[in-house]
Amino acid sequence: MAVVKNPETEELTITTVEEKEITEPVDTTPPTHRVILYNDEWHRFDEVILQVQKATGCDLMKAEMIAMEAHFKGRAICYKGSRDQCQRVAGILRQIRLQCEIDCD
Repeated sequence: MAVVKNPETEELTITTVEEKEITEPVDTTPPTHRVILYNDEWHRFDEVILQVQKATGCDLMKAEMIAMEAHFKGRAICYKGSRDQCQRVAGILRQIRLQCEIDCD
């Protein structure tokens, strides 16, 4: 909606403006790959949690859960997505030498 003032008559006119919704295409294909993070005895929990957040974009609580699962079970799925997305995530995890691999369905 817009208010337009006519300078000659000082009248206000209310007009509607057509709004267009701009949307990004959504990838509806199911994830085909996953990144598996393995436990190690060299990294502190805070290092792993921070790197998982950096790699996956997840929140603190989710990253803590992934780190705990990897610690207690020996491994944890920390990300699911396309092959390219998983390669990006694994690359970020490996920046601090975390052990991980990419697996496919």
